[in-house]
Order: sequence, then structure tokens, then C-alpha cells
Amino acid sequence: MSGQVWPLPLADDEIERIERATLEAVVPDRLEALPGWLLPMFDGTVGRARSAVPLSHQPPAPGLVDTIEQRYRQHGFEPAFRLPELPTFDAFCRRLGERGYLREQPTLTQVGRVAGLLALHDGPAGELHAAPDDQWMAMFLGPGLDPVDGASRSRALGRATGTLFASVREAGATVACGAAAFGHGWLSVHGMRTAAAHRGQGLARRVLIAMAQEAQRRSIDKVFLQVDASNAPALALYQRAGMVTAWPYAYWRCAA
Repeated sequence: MSGQVWPLPLADDEIERIERATLEAVVPDRLEALPGWLLPMFDGTVGRARSAVPLSHQPPAPGLVDTIEQRYRQHGFEPAFRLPELPTFDAFCRRLGERGYLREQPTLTQVGRVAGLLALHDGPAGELHAAPDDQWMAMFLGPGLDPVDGASRSRALGRATGTLFASVREAGATVACGAAAFGHGWLSVHGMRTAAAHRGQGLARRVLIAMAQEAQRRSIDKVFLQVDASNAPALALYQRAGMVTAWPYAYWRCAA
């Protein structure tokens, strides 16, 4: 990637834009708010759509745990939290640990420039469509995938407004896919999948280039995504695109 990513850590207004854009792309069943927080509620498995998230990285009051728990439970949802792994959240996380919550699923929020995605591949881009077709949806329900989780992910992504759905097709079959949202000044990347038999062929790069070309057409030059911290192949790809970790986070859920 040419040029410098904006200074890190990100300012609070950019953090808020990223979190709002995330929940406009991964749509919960219900979305409530408290000052400085979004409270998505979702009868499914997608963590981002069912975990309270702060809109800044300022130290939160530990007493907010009670308020957020009450809000979730009054609507019949189990409370959960998606929290930055930063010193400013240490006291809040300790409070959650004392209440029986467990830290799970370390994840990275990564940011970069659209120009970095465009430089990934000199071959053909994937296709973009305004709605997911059956083949796109099937990428989340194929062999080796959890059907319940896959159905939840396709539902949360498929009902977003304004999202475009990227595919790479070979011999009439979808072999790689992703979802691109364009909101709050960012391209956000979601739902990246490559069929197991087609991995290592550069198909994810073609999906990302299709998204980046559309972002460029809309004069959007920033991109973010969330990636599992243990997903080494994806992290290597994003690093080649010049993306960097803006902050790590983890989920906090009650022990079963």
C-alpha cells in the first residue's frame, strides 16, 4: 500500500463510525442504545449482532454492566459484550469476570486504504450484485460448515440495506464470496468465504478488488474489517494489502 495509514489509535469519532457501520452491515433483530454504547440483539450465532459494544475507547463505568444486562434480559436476550482489549477496559472486564463471564474469540479490527486492496491482484475482479442469490447463500451452508451458524450469518448479512454481494464463479458455480457495505465514510468487508477445494488460488483477492473498485467509484478511500486473530491465511492477505490492526477485541459471554 502506498502512503501512510492515518495515525493510530483512531479518534473516537472514527471508532463510532466503524461500529455503526458494522451493525448496519451485520443486521441484528433489534438495536438499542445507551449513551456511548450500541446494544444489538440477535436470535442467532453472529457475535457482532448480539453483543453490546462501546462507541469509544474511553474507560467505561463498571456499573454499566448491570444496566446493559437488564436491557438485554428485559427483551429476552442473553447479555454479551464485545470489548476492546485495551487497558482502559481492564476494570470493566474484571467486573465481567467476577460476574461469571468468560473471554472468548479474540478478533482484530483492521483498517487500511482502498488503494491497498486494488493493488492485490492484476486479474479479473469478482462480480457484484445488489442481492445475494442462492449460490451466494450456499457458501455459508456447504460441507464442513455449521448449518446453524451459516444460516445466522447469511440472514444477518442478507437483510442489510445497500450492501453489495461479491462472487467469483467458475463453471457457473460460486467458489468465493464476500459482502461489501459502504457507510459512514468506510468500505467494510464482511462474510469472506472461499470454497475449500478452491483455496490458495487468489479468489479472495478477486472478491476484495471488486469491492475496492466500487468503493473507489463512490470516492471512499478507507476500508475496515474484523478478522479472527487465529486466521493466519486471512491475516497474511490483509497484510499484503497494507492493512493494520486498529484494535483487538474479544467477546465476553456468560458461562453455559
